[in-house]
Amino acid sequence: GDSFDSFPNGIAAFFGPDAIPQAGFAQIVAFVGALELGVMKDSANGAEPGDFVGDFRNGSIDFGWDTFDEETQLSKRAIELNNGRAAMMGILGLMVHEEIVPLGYDADLPIIGHLV
Repeated sequence: GDSFDSFPNGIAAFFGPDAIPQAGFAQIVAFVGALELGVMKDSANGAEPGDFVGDFRNGSIDFGWDTFDEETQLSKRAIELNNGRAAMMGILGLMVHEEIVPLGYDADLPIIGHLV
């Protein structure tokens, strides 16, 4: 088999001459799809449609979500959504950086960069 070091980083790991085999990519997609469609269902953990009670519904870990008042729950949801949005912007910046460097932009300059 191949080692992890034999595949490139980033998007080149999926597309390009040294990419992972298409069967491996299909296995990744099929596994994630099976998890989404079969395993990680909110209704399997007792949630009603529209419930938003967090990831810990199986009773093994209780962080006291039910003890918070409505205002605190809304605040915590907003904080979590904003953290998710910040993470998405961060990864978008990394992906853009990965794609513009081969085009000749200087990655060390802020914001726009400079054509070399």
